[in-house]
Amino acid sequence: MSFFSNFQSDKCPGVISGNPLNGLNEKVCIQAQKIFDACVKQVQIENYVLTLGQFPEGTTYPLTFISARSAAGSATLTNISIDRQTDKPGCARVQCTVNIPLDIVYSDASGTEGIITASITYSEDVLLYVPAPSIMPYRAVAEASAVCAEGTFAADGSTLTVNACVTVILKIAIDVELLIPSYGYCAIPPAQDYSKEVCAGFFELPLYPQGGKCACK
Repeated sequence: MSFFSNFQSDKCPGVISGNPLNGLNEKVCIQAQKIFDACVKQVQIENYVLTLGQFPEGTTYPLTFISARSAAGSATLTNISIDRQTDKPGCARVQCTVNIPLDIVYSDASGTEGIITASITYSEDVLLYVPAPSIMPYRAVAEASAVCAEGTFAADGSTLTVNACVTVILKIAIDVELLIPSYGYCAIPPAQDYSKEVCAGFFELPLYPQGGKCACK
């Protein structure tokens, strides 16, 4: 069982039916990250050279590229510069370097597979809305995803040249306490164990064949 598998309750997430004011019973203060502005950029980077670390002892060369994609976790920003624009009130030029961690899957000459990490470094230079100065500071944050469909290792395994598809979402955010209307605490349904139901089709058959007229002639 879960919120979205046959759990009938007005105390769980889902589509509102009827008057949305029905059931509201309190104002709740929650701590959240408020996003004041955000933008997305998608680029294709060709012939990007990744510098690799030390491979495990016993790795035999040459190496064969299998796949590479961004590792779990947010991208990190460095070299952040935020310059307010006098001719565009509320807007600022945001410049930064986005570092996107990658997990690279490879196989060596003996057929042994492994994973090594590296990172793509990508520069952003965009215009975003920035809130007025306050005690709680705003900050630039980013989410990023990258995938590499092609890659070629150097003979000694020191570098990997890839063609990468990169998506970067850059945001201006502040951690705040928000007051929001609430329907109260959520009702948590019991867990439903996963089952492949491999016998379902067989068990649905009748115990004995159904009677009928013989069609043989």
